[in-house]
Amino acid sequence: MVDAARARKLADRIQQIVAEMLERRIKDPRLGFVTVTDTKITGDLRDATVFYTVFGSEAERADTAAALESAKGIIRAEVGRQTGVRFTPTLTFSHDPLPDSARHLDGLLAEARARDEEIAKKAENAVHAGEPDPYRKPGEEDHEGEDEAVGEIGAEAHDRAGRFAQ
Repeated sequence: MVDAARARKLADRIQQIVAEMLERRIKDPRLGFVTVTDTKITGDLRDATVFYTVFGSEAERADTAAALESAKGIIRAEVGRQTGVRFTPTLTFSHDPLPDSARHLDGLLAEARARDEEIAKKAENAVHAGEPDPYRKPGEEDHEGEDEAVGEIGAEAHDRAGRFAQ
């Protein structure tokens, strides 16, 4: 197997080469505003997946995917020339859904913040239904009928203990 650090370095280098090629050398009019976000390479260094995002509509994404597919050979040849590896990895271009999901999560978080603010406004003038502090504190004396109940329970426990001891 290949060293993981070597595979990561090669993936980073492929990402740089592809980004540079898309910026400077590929002049396809179908190519939209593309950003290469990540590159993953298999452990045997034979296949590389290049993740990209496109700013624009679904039609522009489809056009960009077609342009990348048609330029795949030129890009792969340049990757082989610049990396100098024995076997140039095959390239697969994949649209990266991460920015779309991040945008969706940002929307959900904004909605949650708005709901929290609304609940906080409603809770500003709210009062508790019971006592402000319903818990007993040590030292407070509230023995209404407790002595009698404790006395009865204590006597029963004493009787039972006496029976078991015999």
